[in-house]
Amino acid sequence: MAGTAADVLARADELAAISEEPGRLTRRFATPALARAGDRVAGWMEEAGLTVRRDAVGNLIGGAHGDGPPLVLGSHLDTVPNAGRYDGVLGVLAALGAVERLAARGERPPVPVEVVAFADEEGTRFGTSYLGSAAYTGAMEREWLDLVDADGVTLAEAIVAAGGDPERAVASAAPTLAGYLEVHIEQGPVLEREDLAVGVVAAIAGQTRVRVVARGEAGHAGTLPMAARRDALAAASEVVLEVERVGRSTDGLVATIGAMSISPNVGNVVPGEVRMLLEVRHADDAVRAGATHAVRAGVERIASARGVDVAWTLRYDTPAVELSPDLRRRLAASVEAAGQPVRTLVSGAGHDAVVLSRICPAAMLFVRCAGGISHDPRESVAEADVAVALAVLERFLLGG
Repeated sequence: MAGTAADVLARADELAAISEEPGRLTRRFATPALARAGDRVAGWMEEAGLTVRRDAVGNLIGGAHGDGPPLVLGSHLDTVPNAGRYDGVLGVLAALGAVERLAARGERPPVPVEVVAFADEEGTRFGTSYLGSAAYTGAMEREWLDLVDADGVTLAEAIVAAGGDPERAVASAAPTLAGYLEVHIEQGPVLEREDLAVGVVAAIAGQTRVRVVARGEAGHAGTLPMAARRDALAAASEVVLEVERVGRSTDGLVATIGAMSISPNVGNVVPGEVRMLLEVRHADDAVRAGATHAVRAGVERIASARGVDVAWTLRYDTPAVELSPDLRRRLAASVEAAGQPVRTLVSGAGHDAVVLSRICPAAMLFVRCAGGISHDPRESVAEADVAVALAVLERFLLGG
């Protein structure tokens, strides 16, 4: 039978060998590695009878024949550096597998189906999360074209070098779609802890990202008395613990200092400046805003007590997304029809479904991953769980 779980996993293994770097999986936007992966997926799409095209930023789109707005299934092909092989890729390959299974039996869904492999969800190269789905939905911002990567290449130049068209990308209009469904590894431990193969995603948490800079005064580590120090790192250490305290205070809330840089970064100098990147996430925007306010108050209290200055710069703020109640009911019915319990989850991570939900009903199906590990070479899914996801997709495509 075409489109088996074994086929999906074998294809994921094949794509995992396509990378920018020897010995580890890294596939960034508009790179030769991403183009090679796209070519391989395009070949599988064509073998499945889909009509394949690439849009202005390199999103790969395989469409089935039929009239009316399509139901879109998919995810992304780009990765973070040193990635696992299933984040994003599983959603593309499971969608393709479900289409193949129905075609092998001569069954056609009631609406046309489109399988999409987005070219950039992670934002690794240009810091543009959801670039692929933004371009696909007509939401790409012109100012993004001037963004520069670590090698001094602009986003516009990268798009042109990859065979795309930046002007067409920013001028694209939103398509008319019947809906969007994304299969994704859970990136968390809930399904594994409850011994469940799949889960229905109810919402995607909102995210706040803030650059926090603590500025004290650098000094000689051997000669500056402890009582006279304005140690930015000591203040930052308290900030990290304050962020953890706030994050633990409310169910479903997460708060993290995910990056930190110290200046001067030498052993015999009291640090004068520390830059931190704060993230706060929750499915309720009011809870997230309250937690962010609490963190800021704590940071200012710590800074005042330690005699350091603090700068607070909002870098990113996106609201929580409630996924389509109608599609969630249909997806839950498909899970039950596949003989599985229905477990509803909230996603703490962002997905292309965030962007698609702005123009059409959107839903997500999580698949259990070992240890809840993601963005890591240790990512692992079981063939039996992928088989369940394919069975759910089949029923969903046929109307639930």
